[in-house]
Amino acid sequence: MQIKKVGVIGCGLMGRGIGEVSARAGFDVVVSEVNQQLLDKGLAAIDASLAKGVEKGKVTEADKAAAMGRIKGTINVQDFKDCDLVIEAAIENLELKKKIFGDLDKICVKDAILATNTSCLSVMDMAAVTQRQDKVLGMHFFNPVPVMKLLELVKTIATSEETLSAAKAFGQSVGKTVVTAPDVPGFIVNRLLMPFLIEAVRLIESGLATREDIDQAIVLGLNHPMGPLTLADFVGLDTAYFICNAMYDEMKENRFAPPVLLRKMVTAGQYGRKSGKGFYDYK
Repeated sequence: MQIKKVGVIGCGLMGRGIGEVSARAGFDVVVSEVNQQLLDKGLAAIDASLAKGVEKGKVTEADKAAAMGRIKGTINVQDFKDCDLVIEAAIENLELKKKIFGDLDKICVKDAILATNTSCLSVMDMAAVTQRQDKVLGMHFFNPVPVMKLLELVKTIATSEETLSAAKAFGQSVGKTVVTAPDVPGFIVNRLLMPFLIEAVRLIESGLATREDIDQAIVLGLNHPMGPLTLADFVGLDTAYFICNAMYDEMKENRFAPPVLLRKMVTAGQYGRKSGKGFYDYK
């Protein structure tokens, strides 16, 4: 099938990024939020992101105006009824996502593809509440969406090859390199990343190394752009903690069990860059 109109559920950090790259690629976009205040905030953030692109010479004023002209904001889920692809980018709550998929299944045209941007939750659990399991898959974008080049497509045991092919073509059209992952906890990236971050936290928790030495060792020894503790702060310690818990709950493997230090930092509101303090101080 040909995708012409894209819906995005949620205009937060991930949703607005998905909406922006879709509009820049020439798709008509409908993006939603739960209330007008959050919607206005999200649309303003898209405008600001495009303006930053103009300042850097990566986007022309005409392209910025054209992209914003393709984006329609809404607080009414009925406005997704004629979308060819709807990407859910709500918070990582499985019951909420299942409700969204159930609603979309009733509203959207029968050939529409329904996708989730989840970073770790079971895509099949969301597909199971629909009458179109073959047209449901994961489309895991990475933060910040306009910059990060990867798109993980998550194929469930029910996803059709036609759906996967259409999603791959869409991903490539918005400038992403596409990889296909199985519907297992963490998919590919987080399946490898979370144990790495967890072990770095355990090293500092046990007093075996300082945060600076851990990060510098990885940057210079493995040629990573940033160390694991800096990366954890960037991802968000609350996000990392949630992903680890979700993976541990599903697989019961100790390598995914979040360290006590990580739990206590999240409890204290030390989420990393977004809160001003994590393993490093950003205030």
